[in-house]
Amino acid sequence: MGNTQTKESGHWYKKDGTPAYTMIGKNGAERNTTLRDARKENLVPSVTSIIRCAAAPGLENWKSQQVLMAALTTDRKPEESEQEYISRIITDANEQALKAREKGTLIHAFVQSGFEGVPLEAEAYRYYLSAKNTLENELNADVEWICEKSFATERYGGKADLHSPHYLIDFKTTDKPVEGLKLWDEHYYQLAAYRAGLGINGSVCGILYINSNTAESRLILAEEKELEKGLRCFNALVDFYYSKTRLGEE
Repeated sequence: MGNTQTKESGHWYKKDGTPAYTMIGKNGAERNTTLRDARKENLVPSVTSIIRCAAAPGLENWKSQQVLMAALTTDRKPEESEQEYISRIITDANEQALKAREKGTLIHAFVQSGFEGVPLEAEAYRYYLSAKNTLENELNADVEWICEKSFATERYGGKADLHSPHYLIDFKTTDKPVEGLKLWDEHYYQLAAYRAGLGINGSVCGILYINSNTAESRLILAEEKELEKGLRCFNALVDFYYSKTRLGEE
């Protein structure tokens, strides 16, 4: 799939919107871009990097559940110390979380490829078809989507999953039934920041949840008043991020 389907989490952007996820090191090898690089190259941080400055209750709940599930399925070995047992549980939980993130990234790539017109095998196609049908049914419109558009402002950058002049959609994968899911604060921050960064203020925004096992999907639209609040909160986080990292200071 290549770098075009890399998620923007923790990444950097040039002021013209070009992704600057990696740099060539002194040894000639490619490496992840660092804060030092960003200062030198005048890069801006990703939306997700900035949002990480705030608490994310939904994410923390999910992490706690992974640890609890690991504890339920990990037996304590004879004469194993408490600390060793706990460390093994946490290691298992981290491995399961990594697998979930990798599967989420793969599903995101499937859906992206479908919207870009790339031929897909049956297993991948069902995720794209579910997403496509849900969007068409819920929005009641045949939208000409722009896929994976990167952008940058003077202080942050990002890459939107899907957008048009009138809509902005971000994908989220989940292993939970899509019914009963909701939007969290960080979703409003992200959607509002993307909308402002892309210059499509007033567009309808939403999160498209996709079940990683069943491919069932559900679109939850964000209320305008929550998006307005989300942008105020995000702008405050931008100030906090720059103050904390001293990015942009001489």
